[in-house]
Amino acid sequence: MMNTRRQALDARAFGSMLLFCSLMGLQHVAMKSAAGDIEPIFQVSLRSGIAALLVGLLLMIKKERLTVENGTWKAGVAAGVLFTLEYLVVGEGIKYTAASHVVVFLYTAPAFAALGLHWKIPSERLRPLQWLGFLLAFLGIIVAFMCGESNNEGATARNYLLGDSLALLGGVCWGSTTVVIRCSALARIPAAHTLLYQLICGFVILLLVSLLLDKAQFNFTPVSVSSMVYQTIVLCFGCFLLWFWLLTRYVASKLGVLLFMTPIFGVASGVILLDEPLETNFLIGSLLVFSGIILVSGYGWLKQRFSGFKPQSDRPPAD
Repeated sequence: MMNTRRQALDARAFGSMLLFCSLMGLQHVAMKSAAGDIEPIFQVSLRSGIAALLVGLLLMIKKERLTVENGTWKAGVAAGVLFTLEYLVVGEGIKYTAASHVVVFLYTAPAFAALGLHWKIPSERLRPLQWLGFLLAFLGIIVAFMCGESNNEGATARNYLLGDSLALLGGVCWGSTTVVIRCSALARIPAAHTLLYQLICGFVILLLVSLLLDKAQFNFTPVSVSSMVYQTIVLCFGCFLLWFWLLTRYVASKLGVLLFMTPIFGVASGVILLDEPLETNFLIGSLLVFSGIILVSGYGWLKQRFSGFKPQSDRPPAD
């Protein structure tokens, strides 16, 4: 019989999450560094296709078939389309703004997911502290947006505003994907099956978009090849395996709180590796966004930590 008990977080869990978040934090740096040799949306298409093959192979080894019964495939396609739209807008947005900006605005997704679930699932109603967190995150977005205008002029400022807006739209799409997964048959199937739906849709749709817009060129350079290997093998497949291994052993809600190390690594890697400026407004806005999202998504953990109450559930974080 499978052991369903989850351990409390220990040094191994923290170390694994530190590795996971640092690897995920490099995602947009890798994407932006190779943008001159391969369009970001084409990058995502290729990495999704290769990762889909790897996940499909893993399911075959485990002798699992992709779940399509009871209309599951419809929800899977819906989640896949939202996943594709997320990376379509992020792939375009990252050409106009800093990678550090993209990771911060994209990680507003849990707040948008919580807002959607508030209306769909009675047990997910936002508490006053969570509403405060949502308002903090919204204020942080406004402050972070201001840095593009205050530190740049003319076309550059407009580019930053466009890129930041697209990244924020990506966060909305990611949050919407979470709502679809939680409120459909996808909530009752293995996570690998949901991921496979998303990867297949991402590959097919983004490949068609790349071909239609004449963005399917790939200049083979050390930077582009190493970036694609990293995004495909390490991120889309390796991090997936690590994350779901952690979910089988530890409390998901507590792992979810540690996930917010990812945008910190993302900002740091953008500044260090791409020499991106760290504007004061953006830094203040980012801190407000992170604080707000932790109040929204980490409510159960905070309640347990400071009041001694048992959290209501053991749900995985937004994805």
